[in-house]
Amino acid sequence: MGKKRYAVCGVSARAIGMYIGPMARQFGHCAELVGMLDIDPLRFKVCKESVPEVKDVPEYLAADFDKMLAETKPDALLVVSMDCTHVEYIVRGLEKDLDVICEKPMTTNTEDSLRVLAAEEKSKGKVICTFNYRYNPVHRKVREMVLAGKVGRVTHVDLNWYIDIKHGSSYFHRWNRMRENSGSLSIHKSSHHFDLVNWWVDGIPEQVHAFGALNHYGPDGEFNPSKKDGRDCTNCPELMKCPYEARWATRNSSIFVADDHINAFDGAESKYSEYSPHMCMFDSKINIYDTFVANVKYRNGVLLNYSANFSTPYEGYRLAINGTRGRLETMEFIGAGASQLPAFHEGSQYIDYFPIFEGRERVHVATGVGGHGGGDPLILEDIFLGENPDRKYDILAKSVDGLRAIAIGDAVYNSIKDGGIKDLTGFIK
Repeated sequence: MGKKRYAVCGVSARAIGMYIGPMARQFGHCAELVGMLDIDPLRFKVCKESVPEVKDVPEYLAADFDKMLAETKPDALLVVSMDCTHVEYIVRGLEKDLDVICEKPMTTNTEDSLRVLAAEEKSKGKVICTFNYRYNPVHRKVREMVLAGKVGRVTHVDLNWYIDIKHGSSYFHRWNRMRENSGSLSIHKSSHHFDLVNWWVDGIPEQVHAFGALNHYGPDGEFNPSKKDGRDCTNCPELMKCPYEARWATRNSSIFVADDHINAFDGAESKYSEYSPHMCMFDSKINIYDTFVANVKYRNGVLLNYSANFSTPYEGYRLAINGTRGRLETMEFIGAGASQLPAFHEGSQYIDYFPIFEGRERVHVATGVGGHGGGDPLILEDIFLGENPDRKYDILAKSVDGLRAIAIGDAVYNSIKDGGIKDLTGFIK
């Protein structure tokens, strides 16, 4: 059997680091990159300098999608472009009977996700949604403990996510800050979290209610030096009055924190024509929320309460899963020098298990090698080698999983807007 042929749509740093590099260096015996497409020609240069093994792969601009398919004849597409472009690449690929591997979120709204499912039903191709957080060893252990009946029938999940000032503010510097680009952070970011809960509890979401606000960013942010639009951190005269940025700078020099979406090589961000990672986080056109809480009711009776905050002193989450026979608790905190950590567990994150009538048990879970606690290498194996036949539960996410996570995130945004309870039963299977 020959190598499977892949074309990539969106030559982002994520595409290079997560897929193109590993495909060339670890999975070259079974996978081959035959085409790359992007709106910005410089990204091809960045990619080929970072991964010389693909220096001869043909390059195509975004308008040449059909030409790329005709000339390179891929078996599958890797969609790693801006969120709002995903749906067109996915649907057009499925119309050509291609498999599609799509970065999360699958789309930026419920309607587009339903388009994907409808196209997939008519196609020989299948969609994989790369919810790599499932593969984190702690998250897999939580799934295994729930499946083993440790907590009995799951009744309630409490999940609180904290995104620190460096990471959180970065979304408001970039294209993510516009609902039309990212779907909002309740989709772009929180769909990861909603998918985890859906997967842990085998849940199909039915009703969603949420509250939210733009508390830290936008023109009314507490640390906005003045209400002006169009500022850019690279030349802003008020930089030293902005505590989010002043911590990285002095009056004589500015040190901009590397943007993890584009830092494939030194100087790349200054040359990309279609990307600015330093737009002012206090611009008035920002139309997403930085703080929100949500309640979700599932078909199987599970209740979820969830919160996300995008300007906290530290990064991480706290999770509790309650059931008829007990409770699971775990927490993770990430520092990387930018945060004030309330706790830190060197090389290990633990899960506390509380049987309802007995004493606590502590389960230590060692992290693996690679991104997301060792989860990234495992999902890559499932993508390029096929799912692990020895695994006793499903983990590689499909299009329906993408829909369910996005439907919650979309409902969160809309519920914040109008205050209503959003019913998902009409379109969620």
